Amino acid sequence: MLSRWTLVLPLLCVGGFAAAQEKADPQPDPKIAKKVIEQPLRPLVDTAAFLREYDRDKDGALSKDEVPDWLMHNFVRLDANKDGRITKDELDRGVAYLQQRRRASDVVYVLIEMSDCDDGCSQEVQRAYALLFALDKNKDGKLDEDEIKAGRALIIAERVDGIMKRLDADKDGKISRDEARGMVKEHFKELDRNGDGFVDRAELTAEASARPADTKEKSAPK
Repeated sequence: MLSRWTLVLPLLCVGGFAAAQEKADPQPDPKIAKKVIEQPLRPLVDTAAFLREYDRDKDGALSKDEVPDWLMHNFVRLDANKDGRITKDELDRGVAYLQQRRRASDVVYVLIEMSDCDDGCSQEVQRAYALLFALDKNKDGKLDEDEIKAGRALIIAERVDGIMKRLDADKDGKISRDEARGMVKEHFKELDRNGDGFVDRAELTAEASARPADTKEKSAPK
């Protein structure tokens, strides 16, 4: 419903599960635990072997022509001194970027891979295409920062409209404490930023638009 609460609830569930597991699981043998703790940590990636594998000209560094395709989008992050080459030292410092991880855009690939299951899958691919096509306002085949921001604002506005439609029973343009339900009711005080006893469209929009950093700053103890 609201972007920040969709993150809060899974964390609460995980926390409760972990607490239950602590009660149910027996305590580990302290001698075994000590041995495990004292073992040296294995590196995430053997950077020396990685360099040997991809350094085709054997000059001790990786150029853009030598890095694998799946790593290209992280080249600028690994190239700390911006000289167009990635050295062993830079690989060591940026080892986290050498892990092949799913990117947010991979969701499109997943949809396409599933598109032969039934008509419903192809409809989801079409829905994703329609959304991206609509965001490209100047129809140049690319999405720039302004178009992404405009799309985000539109999605948030639609989400807020849905909340207002469901909860604003008397249609006065705001949600009272009696009208609030679910997470809006649970977090009513935080959402009611001006403390007037109502949550209006502007307050919902501000909360749904808040970035993670904004949420941390607001909740940090003073």
